Order: sequence, then C-alpha cells, then structure tokens
Amino acid sequence: MAKIETPRPVRGTQDMLGGTPEAFQERFAHVIATFDRVRRLYGFNRVEVPVFEATAVFARSLGESTDVVSKEMYTFEDRGGDSITLRPEFTAGICRAYITEGWQQYAPLKVATHGPLFRYERPQKGRFRQFHQLDAEIIGAGEPGADVELLVLGDQLLRELGIEGVTLTLNTLGDAQSRDAWRAALIAHFEAHRDQLSEESIDRLARNPLRILDSKDPRDRPVADSAPGIDAYLTDEARAFFEKVTAGLDAAGVAWERNARLVRGLDYYRHTAFEFVTDRLGAQGTVLGGGRYDGLIENLGGPATPAVGWAAGIERLAMLVDMPERASIDVAVIPMGEAAEAVAIGIIADLRRAGIVADMGYRGNMKKRMQRANAQGSRMAIIIGDDELAQGEVTVRDLTDGTQQRCKIEALGDFPLAGKASFVESLLRGFDPSKAIAN
Repeated sequence: MAKIETPRPVRGTQDMLGGTPEAFQERFAHVIATFDRVRRLYGFNRVEVPVFEATAVFARSLGESTDVVSKEMYTFEDRGGDSITLRPEFTAGICRAYITEGWQQYAPLKVATHGPLFRYERPQKGRFRQFHQLDAEIIGAGEPGADVELLVLGDQLLRELGIEGVTLTLNTLGDAQSRDAWRAALIAHFEAHRDQLSEESIDRLARNPLRILDSKDPRDRPVADSAPGIDAYLTDEARAFFEKVTAGLDAAGVAWERNARLVRGLDYYRHTAFEFVTDRLGAQGTVLGGGRYDGLIENLGGPATPAVGWAAGIERLAMLVDMPERASIDVAVIPMGEAAEAVAIGIIADLRRAGIVADMGYRGNMKKRMQRANAQGSRMAIIIGDDELAQGEVTVRDLTDGTQQRCKIEALGDFPLAGKASFVESLLRGFDPSKAIAN
C-alpha cells in the first residue's frame, strides 16, 4: 500500500506546542495574559469582532490603492456570491461594529482585543501570513488626553513584559487644514525631483505621496530627506494639540523622540502618529504602532467620529520577552497498579480543586515516573503502591532534597482544605507529627 503523504502546513503559518524547551507558546501566552491584565488597569473592555467581514469594510478603511488591499488580503466569494475578506487588521472591523451595533451610545468607548489576522505577504522573522495582534482603541474622544492614555498604556505593557531597548517615536500629521497644505507642498517637492525617485515612489506620488517619506529605497532617501516638514504647515490648533500630547507623556514619565518623517498615508489620519521601535528584530523593528484616525468612521458611512488606537504583533513581542519561569508542578501523584490508580484519581481531583497544580504519571516503572516528575519541576511526589494501600497510606517525597515520609490517606485530605500555600508549605516543612507516620 502506498504511503499517504501528510499535507504540510501552509507557508507563513505556525504550530505552537506548550511545555517544550523552546517555550515559544509560553511566551506567546505570557504576552496575551500581560496585555489582558494591563488593559484592565486602564478600563479597556474586551471586544470581539468577526474574523471575516465584507470586503468593502477593509477596502474603504485601508484604501483601494494600498498594498494590503491590492496585494495582501485573503479575499474570496462565498456561496452566496458575496465578497468576503479575512481580517488583515482589527480597527476597520471595530469601527464597522461601532456603526452597525449602535455602540455610539457608549462613547467615548475604550476597547481592546487580540487574535489572528491574515495577510498574504512574504514570511520573514516576526512576520507570518496568519499572525496575531493585540489591539487597543478609544473611539469618540477627540481630546489629546486619549492619545496620551493609549501611549502610556503601550509603554506600561512593554515595561511589564520586561522588553528593553524600545524607543517611542512620535509625530504629528496636523489637522485637516495642516495636512492638506503639507501634502500640496510635498507633491510639489517630489514632482520637482521626479527623475530621482524609484518606480514605487513615482507610483505613490499620485496615490499616496506621504508614504515616500518613509521609503526604504536608497534612491528615494536624498529627495525624501530634503522634503519640507509638517511643522511649517501646522495650524495653531494642531500645534497646541501636539504640545498637549507631548506634555502629557512628560507628565506620565514616558520618554519619547520626535520623528518628523513618521507618517500615515491615508487621508483620514490626523494629529498623532507613533511607533515603539527596537533594533532587536532586524528590519521589522516596529513592535507597537498606531495613531489618530478621526476620519475613518465617516469613510465607512458613520457619523464624523474622532478615534485613536494602536496594534502590536504578539509574535514580535514574544520574540523579545524573556521567558518567565515556567509554572512548575506542585505535586506529582504516582500510582503503581490499578487499585492505586483509582485512589490516585480521587487524590489528584481534590488537589486540583484546592488550586494545587498536580499531575499524574500513567505509565512506566517507578524510575521513569519519577524522572517525569523531576522534568516537570514538581516539588513533591505522592507515591501510592501496594504496600501503602495495604496500610491505608501514601508516601510523600520531597523532590527538592529526596526526603520522604508516610501519611495516612485520610490525613492527606486535611491539607488542601487550607489552600495551595498551606498545603505545599506543609509538605515542605513536614507533616504534623500526630498525622505523619515515620518511614
């Protein structure tokens, strides 16, 4: 019979197994758990939106001419003939829900989420075709204080993850009047140097001229570096807005650097644009980024609504965190024989209900089961064999120093009643002499 070939995983996807030496799944989960804990401190409620939307949601929000829409989206026609797209980002879906689900009544709305996103692009370090992001948004707040709160949230998240060497870079795109005047000046500048631009930047000149400023093509850099900056075109109101954002960051103790070439190409972006960047991931240096998008909800057919948000790649963050100490097993229960296993099932159930991390070895001789307990980092082993059962006892072995003692099975049940700390520490100190039986 011919061997059946197992299909390979799709390029740009990954499988993650917990409890392995590489510990990537543990780092991945640690990022999510830290995010959930920190966002609660700031009063951001969890929101869920569909993994797929009508294609128009993303085409309108990201722009028909952007690479994401024209080259990277996973778009298909469903059986009903509708054009559907797997979400390439969170913001558009959240804004669509804000309009269609009547969430305007809760404005200003502070929401956060995390989960998988999909883009067809070349996989590389920290970048996948199915990737995962954290996302935080404040919708319905036009004040600079909302920008500050999101930036401080991002800074605290990175601090609590223990990620060092990250720099917050910040810019202003001004209000609509400022942006329009700056855009016209940039177009004039780039047109005057059109013959020095790369083919991609010439294409961007008609569609998205601001993006030329962050071009990585060395042919573009002299022209981009000599382009006029936004500051000369800021209205008094836009300048005051940015000053309030930076003053808020200073008051919160968040360090930042101005990057006058940091831009967002789409017209609905306003005021603050920001990125937390590192040099530890090569070319993919942004670990958290976002900005104010006051015109997006209006683009999707909703009322004019101010909003600001950011997203962060979970894979990239997981690559930067030092793995927290893996949760060890408090107690390994080791039954030897069918009768012992029946007793062990009851003991381990009681331990877990009391909040004690416990595991049970199912197979192998005593030596192999003890090796597994040690490999799991177990602090204690409860051994149940024929001899112990005959006496109605168990053997409790301290795996940190190898000492052990016998205990009546009914006495063992007294310890979990006081909770995990009491039980484990009691094991480490030794049983009450009135209940323990000398070995």
